[in-house]
Amino acid sequence: MIHSYRLTALLLILLLDGCNKSDDSEKVISIDTPDWTETTHGKSATTDYSIVFPQDKVQRLDITISNDDWDAIQSDLSNMPRTRPGETIDGTFEPIWVSCDLFFNEKQWYKVGIRVKGNSSLQTTYSSGIKKFSFKLDFDQFEDTYPNIKDQRFYGFKQLNLNNNFDDKSLMREKVAGDLFREFGLPVAKSAYYEVYINYQGKSQYFGLYTLVEEVDNTVIKTQFTNGDGNLYKPEGAAASFALGKYNTTDFYKKTNESTSDWSDVKALYDALHSGLRITDSKAWRVSLESKINMDLYIRWLAANTVMQNWDTYGRMTHNYYLYNDPSTSKLVWIPWDNNEALQDGKMGGSIAINLSGVTSEWPLISFIASDETYFALYKQYAREFASTVFEPSKMYAKYDYYTNLIGESVKKEESGYTFLKNGASDFSSAISQLKLHVDKRFSAAASL
Repeated sequence: MIHSYRLTALLLILLLDGCNKSDDSEKVISIDTPDWTETTHGKSATTDYSIVFPQDKVQRLDITISNDDWDAIQSDLSNMPRTRPGETIDGTFEPIWVSCDLFFNEKQWYKVGIRVKGNSSLQTTYSSGIKKFSFKLDFDQFEDTYPNIKDQRFYGFKQLNLNNNFDDKSLMREKVAGDLFREFGLPVAKSAYYEVYINYQGKSQYFGLYTLVEEVDNTVIKTQFTNGDGNLYKPEGAAASFALGKYNTTDFYKKTNESTSDWSDVKALYDALHSGLRITDSKAWRVSLESKINMDLYIRWLAANTVMQNWDTYGRMTHNYYLYNDPSTSKLVWIPWDNNEALQDGKMGGSIAINLSGVTSEWPLISFIASDETYFALYKQYAREFASTVFEPSKMYAKYDYYTNLIGESVKKEESGYTFLKNGASDFSSAISQLKLHVDKRFSAAASL
């Protein structure tokens, strides 16, 4: 005979197993959530940019990860394939999610999903023995296991990115480049500075100064467009170049409307770009192209990106941008992404020339503009405008000085094993000087157009 307490326990286990929506072997667990309020944690809360993305202070995040989960992250990283600078990690490798508890302003967020992120930067960070990884946070990643956190948000944000400012001794490129794009009228993710402490292996460790970056497929398209229901793509791979003969749907990763197998908007752009009209009737070609993509915004991006310089994006690398089909216009919109390699001459052949010379048909969204009299004139106009109104030297010096004062103490606190600075404050100071010299050089280059 089964004792009553054993029968009760058995029935409870079966009940918990049956309630799990995602994995039959995973238990559904109830947890206490005493800090939960609709304003801070609920799905209906308005995205509060003033709290999450302040521009006038460095905030602090504390994250607690269990020893087992931290060990699981390290084990997963040991299986990561090696890549060259600028390459994308093999799509078969997807970093694992583990849960953590996140603390901010004396409030706790519960069982938040956290994983490492990055491509060659992640490989280099790991192989160098540096633990200052970039992380992605998803606040309801584990809601099936913990129903109490269903639709958990962080002041209205579902996902956020903690970028480690890899290969940037100024720790400013990601932040400043995004600010510049936005000032020039482009849709782009917002960002702010955070000191990040992670409690793992029994102690709280300062992981360094991070740039918190908004998620494009969550709040950017919902707050910077009148309608966030359009197709959003994150191109990665050969097709992302839009070169002739390279089109395929697998390189245009859908971030919204994933269940709908429809890439007709991207295919229409590809066909319009490579239409024979470009040679026989350039005006008709431009009209056709402009019905598929917001060319004005794209050329504004190209001008700003080329003046400030950025080698790790379109024109050199087949990644680090999004395309959003804005339902209000039915046109694709270019959204810049991952700017930590901006504001420098660059690597892997360097950034493209200010006059777009030398860009081959491998990058038709640049080379075709350079060869079209109307588009090239608009590009030069925007490049000069960006330099004179946004990237003007005295204005940029003030911006760099502002951020130096804002983040300087947080940078100095970074510790060996959790920083990319080999000489601490000296590296930081030297990097700021280089940024200022770079402004002068690029301002002169734009004036030469």
